[in-house]
Amino acid sequence: MKLVVVIPALDEAETLPRVLADLPTAVTGFDAIETIVVDDGSSDGTAEVAFEHGATGVVRFPHRRGLAEAFGAGIDAALRAGADVIVTLDADNQYVAADIPRLVLPILGGQTDIVVGERYGAGVDEFSRGKRVLQRVGSAAVRAASRTDVPDTTSGFRAYTREAALRINVLGRFTYTLESLIQAGRSGLAVGSAPVETNPAVRRSRLFSSTFEYLVRSATQVARAYAMYAPLRTFLFLAALAFTAALVIFARFLFYFAENGSAGHIQSLILGGLLATAAFQVAAIGILGDLLSANRRLIERVLLRVRRVELALDREGSEAELEAVMEPSSER
Repeated sequence: MKLVVVIPALDEAETLPRVLADLPTAVTGFDAIETIVVDDGSSDGTAEVAFEHGATGVVRFPHRRGLAEAFGAGIDAALRAGADVIVTLDADNQYVAADIPRLVLPILGGQTDIVVGERYGAGVDEFSRGKRVLQRVGSAAVRAASRTDVPDTTSGFRAYTREAALRINVLGRFTYTLESLIQAGRSGLAVGSAPVETNPAVRRSRLFSSTFEYLVRSATQVARAYAMYAPLRTFLFLAALAFTAALVIFARFLFYFAENGSAGHIQSLILGGLLATAAFQVAAIGILGDLLSANRRLIERVLLRVRRVELALDREGSEAELEAVMEPSSER
C-alpha cells in the first residue's frame, strides 16, 4: 500500500519546509509514503525549496492556474505514482501533518471513500465570530447539496481512496473543496470526517482578497455544481417560484376585474403572462438539463475507464523500460 501526500502551493517557500518536515515518515497500513508538491506558478522558488526539503516529486505550472487546477494536477500525479490513498494538505502549515494517520484510518477500515478533516485547535480559535457563522451556514448548505454529513466542508485536509480520486472531476478554477464534495456525495461515494488539529495562522489566505469575494465565488460554484448534478429539481423549483408569482398576479387582476367590472390593471395580466411563460420555459430547461445530466454520467464512466487504461499503460510502459534496462544485451 502506498500513500501519496499532495500539497498545492503558491509562493510558499517560507512555510513549505516546515510542512514537509512535519509529515510522518511512517503510517500504519502503508509500505511507502511519497510527497508531491504542485507549484502553482510561484515566483519565490517554491519548487526548488520542495526538492531541497524532501519532496518526492514536483509538478510546476509556468503561470498561476488556481487551486482547483493544482488539485487536479496533484491527483493525476499521485495516481501515476501508484497511490492507493491520496492525502491533500495545504502548504501554509494550517493543518497539523501528524494527524494524517487519524485522517486515513476510516479508509483503512473500509468505512469511507473520502475523509474530510474537521478542524480544531489554535488555527480555528483565531476565527472571528462572523467567520464562524459563515462557516456553519456555508457548511450546512453544502451538506444539503451534497447529501453528506461532513461538519467542515471547506477543509482542504482530506484523504481519498484510489477509486474516489479516479472519479473526482473538478471543473471550476476557484477551489476544489466544495465542488468535489458535492460531486462525491451525488455520485454515491462514501464520505466521512475525522477531527484534525490546526496550527496558528501565519498569514491571510491568498485564495481570496475579501470575505465578500469568497462568499460570491463559493456560492456561485455551489449553485453551479448542484444544478449540474440535480438539474431537474433545480429548474423545477425556479419554475414553481415563477408560476406561483404569476398566479398571485393573475389573482390580483381577477380581484380588481370582479370588483370594478372593467378591464383595468391590464399591466398585471401582461406581467402574469410573462411570468407564466417564463415558468414553462424554465421547466423545459430543467427537462433538457436532466437529459444532459444522463449524458454527463455516461461521459464520466467513459472518462473513468480511459483514466484506468492510461494508468495501466503507464505502469506497463515503466515495467517494460525497467526490464529493458535489467536484461543483458545480446551483443555481449
